[in-house]
Amino acid sequence: MRAAPRAAPPDRSAGSPPSGIPALEAGTICAVAGQSQRQMRAWAADFPALYDAKAFDPALFSTLALAAAFSGPGRTADGLRMANRACLWCFGLDWLIDYAATSRAEVDGLVRRCVEVAAGTPPEAASRGRSVAEAELLRFLADVRDELAGAPAFGDLGDVWLDELRRVLDAMALEWGWNAAREAAGTGGRAGPAFEEYLANADNLGFSFVLVSHWISSGGGGDVAAVREASRAVQRVVRLLNDLGTYKRDLEWGDLNALLLDRTRAEVEERIGELTTEARTLLRGAGASAPELAAYMERQMDFCAGFYGVTDFWGAL
Repeated sequence: MRAAPRAAPPDRSAGSPPSGIPALEAGTICAVAGQSQRQMRAWAADFPALYDAKAFDPALFSTLALAAAFSGPGRTADGLRMANRACLWCFGLDWLIDYAATSRAEVDGLVRRCVEVAAGTPPEAASRGRSVAEAELLRFLADVRDELAGAPAFGDLGDVWLDELRRVLDAMALEWGWNAAREAAGTGGRAGPAFEEYLANADNLGFSFVLVSHWISSGGGGDVAAVREASRAVQRVVRLLNDLGTYKRDLEWGDLNALLLDRTRAEVEERIGELTTEARTLLRGAGASAPELAAYMERQMDFCAGFYGVTDFWGAL
């Protein structure tokens, strides 16, 4: 489906009341987002070597907090705590792999040590002889693991959490290899994997890993296979929405982006439309056994569409 022309914003000059989310609800959600942002800044302060880069600025914490709060209206900051902690951890992992690692051996070593810590190895043992930033990443992961392990749902979903973590780690390592090959070839940023191959590696976004962390902390339940399939479908949509919104930044930083592969922007938007239809169908299936979790995922997808300004065709889907 091709995107329709962007409509002009509504004219509020005549004093007509705005439509959409009620101001009271919006204010409550924003208050939760503000509390979550303060929590994330405090967590980052606990790991200063890991989160000292300029990329971890107040705007990032604000965006992450708003995405979670608007996706889970009615939840408190504590109710969104694990989603935000897992999300922040993923950003730290991405930073170390994409911008700090200088060799495949470094990437593979970090992946291996993350798996060991997630399986129960003390972070102090796994990080011996490593950089301070990596030691902090492993300690943060152990904190997340220990908190989740104390939740009743971890017994049923602990293996799912470990599998999603491995998927994130493997996907980030694969993308590191693609970037390294591009740099070695001196391709000027236009070469890389085929578009569908890149899309199949959407686990590097970390959405499904964060979702299962939130799922465990929220009590679990539901059809595991249906929830995971819907989560992976939403993840693909969010991957491409993110690429459309961060294209200029990715060009500047040398990151891979769907628009640097074998698709035009119009073709990527058309693929987003197809994937969104698929995701909504799978979300309906997941919602039969886990309605709140399915609604959370769908709101995440729609929030990203609005945040990145890719809303022209959204209402028609």
